[in-house]
Amino acid sequence: MSRLSQLVMRNNTFEGQFPCGAAPFSFLDISHNSFSGPIPSCLNLQHMEHLHLGSNRFTGSIPNYFRNLTNVLTLDIGDNNLSGRIPKFLGELSNLRILLLRKNNFSGSIPKQLCQLSNVSLIDLSDNSLSSSIPSCLQNITGPSDLAFMKQSVRVYPSHLLYNYRSVLDKTFYTEDHNHMFEIQDEVQFTTKSLSLPYKGDALDIMLGLDLSCNKLTGEIPEELGLLTQIRALNLSQNQLTGPIPVTFSNLAKIESLDLSSNGLTGRVPSELIKLTSLSVFNVSQNNLSRRLPEMKSQFGTFTEASYEGNPLLCGPPLVKKCATKSQVTDPPAEEDTEKWYDIDMSCFYGSCSSTCVVFLLGFAGLLYTNPQWRRRWLDWVEDCLFTCYYLLYDSIRKLSIPFHK
Repeated sequence: MSRLSQLVMRNNTFEGQFPCGAAPFSFLDISHNSFSGPIPSCLNLQHMEHLHLGSNRFTGSIPNYFRNLTNVLTLDIGDNNLSGRIPKFLGELSNLRILLLRKNNFSGSIPKQLCQLSNVSLIDLSDNSLSSSIPSCLQNITGPSDLAFMKQSVRVYPSHLLYNYRSVLDKTFYTEDHNHMFEIQDEVQFTTKSLSLPYKGDALDIMLGLDLSCNKLTGEIPEELGLLTQIRALNLSQNQLTGPIPVTFSNLAKIESLDLSSNGLTGRVPSELIKLTSLSVFNVSQNNLSRRLPEMKSQFGTFTEASYEGNPLLCGPPLVKKCATKSQVTDPPAEEDTEKWYDIDMSCFYGSCSSTCVVFLLGFAGLLYTNPQWRRRWLDWVEDCLFTCYYLLYDSIRKLSIPFHK
């Protein structure tokens, strides 16, 4: 097997540890089997471009020798029993386009070094135990500049040599061209629009997605994620995120699926999101959102009550609950949310209060000056008040001092 460079064994029932070999694979797919134990440490990774180890029973952590995957384009180790932290050196794999770590037991925070993967098109870290906040630098993930990077041939054979073996080949892995040659295309699973779908060929070329769902992420959603203008699927559901939905999400011009459900988000659903004309799945259910929903225009006219359920303070169509104020069709801008319905100029307020007090005192003094009878009554009343206070204080002190004399 020393000259074998591509090996596809997916969708079988192989079990046990994967046998070691020194073959310089460029394409290795052993996914959807029952291989167990730690990830083999004897793989020759120098020329590896596509590594599919997903949907097995591998245990342990991501091995340090994975830092030698300098040419890797696809790294799929999802749906295993791996644990530990996501290593920082994954951010050094500059050629990486697809990173799938879903359905494992990874813990700790999301390494900021992953933000260095500017050419990555798919990141799936869902169904783990990741905590802390979402790195705002994930805005750097813009996808590959060169398309068709996944259309790689695994092995090309004349069709007459493969005629008797078509029954054992997975038909999703080869196509036949006009020269009667066969090629295998890279294929990955990614969840979008609430469906786990296979992507390959042209569909994989244009797909850009980020899935951080089903973790323990906290804090607010970074506004910088609104700079991912090429993203088509964003899933942050089932975490512990708080704060508002960023208004910057209105810049996600190509997004088709946006899932923010089952968090602790507050505030309004930004009416600016109406601009997202490609949005076909929108889910903000099971949060603490409030106020009027965006007007049912464009894609928002297609969303049902299920998109908003579990937010008792939301109102307006398509919900049954009506808003208390019917004069407004949409919510005012976010900056007006904290303003009061009245407007007071405090400098004018203090000035008018001072002027009123001065006028009152001057008027009272003028009245006493011009009317001797009122002046006498005022002075007598002041004198009576002073004597009353004096005798009251004197009696109180005398009564308090009696116990000490005894």
